[in-house]
Amino acid sequence: MEKGRERAKQIKSEAKRLGFLSCGISKSEFLEAEAPRLENWLNKNRNGEMRYMENHFDKRLDPTKLVEDSKSVISLLLNYYPSETQKDAEAPKLSKYAYGHDYHHVIKTKLKELTHFIQDEIGEVSGRAFVDSAPVLDKAWAAKSGLGWIGKHSNLLTQQVGSFYFIAELIIDLDLEYDHVTTDHCGTCTACIDACPTQAIVDPYIVDGSKCISYFTIELKDQLPNTMKGKFDDWMFGCDICQDVCPWNKFSKSHNEPLFNPHPELLDMTKKDWAEITEDVFKKVFQKSAVKRTKFEGLKRNIDFLKD
Repeated sequence: MEKGRERAKQIKSEAKRLGFLSCGISKSEFLEAEAPRLENWLNKNRNGEMRYMENHFDKRLDPTKLVEDSKSVISLLLNYYPSETQKDAEAPKLSKYAYGHDYHHVIKTKLKELTHFIQDEIGEVSGRAFVDSAPVLDKAWAAKSGLGWIGKHSNLLTQQVGSFYFIAELIIDLDLEYDHVTTDHCGTCTACIDACPTQAIVDPYIVDGSKCISYFTIELKDQLPNTMKGKFDDWMFGCDICQDVCPWNKFSKSHNEPLFNPHPELLDMTKKDWAEITEDVFKKVFQKSAVKRTKFEGLKRNIDFLKD
């Protein structure tokens, strides 16, 4: 196992050089504890209109079905916590992860570099890179790799830097030394549960996706339900409430990834600017952003919904 330890060390060192916050490794195997949880969550329709969550059930739980002969799951965290946030306290709010360039592209580039490094330094290794777009349970793997614990708001948490980071994986056919699971440090705290305006955290550690503000403002393509009027706390894309109130996020440090910096105009936009946003402004400000997912019409729908 000496070789596995040495290789794991090399990979973690390169991940750090590429700007990842941390890197953990776990054995590529069936996620036994997750299977009943996922099944129960889907049976209760907590995925709402996110029907894709019902697809590839087996692949979500077993990485060897995604990458044949895979031996290791390398989990990586990339910080996105901004140094500045929107200036107008009354303006519709945008989730911090969407301030800069679309993270899918930024992380994929880094994962490609990491894969090339592994192949150059260690030899012929097969595998696949994943960034939140395939049936992979990112948070479960990151927790299994010792990178943090899954908090009551169902996000991955670390004592050092809280939860404002992206999670990605490389699943490869290489034996490595595996990391150990860390302990849960939520204790008796219920800050996230108490603060959620739509009561989406139905039980500690269980989020009903179909009640989450992020779901309504990003995933739901239909009209927004009137029953939710006045409950969005001014969020027009995504929602950071459960993370903002979490005591562990007092330790968040700003990222140093230039591509995650917002468009110069974004943080200065006022409530009035957002209310009057045109398609041209949308295209300019969100040219390379994840916000493009809602399209101009979707963002406009969300902004209009926030009006009194």
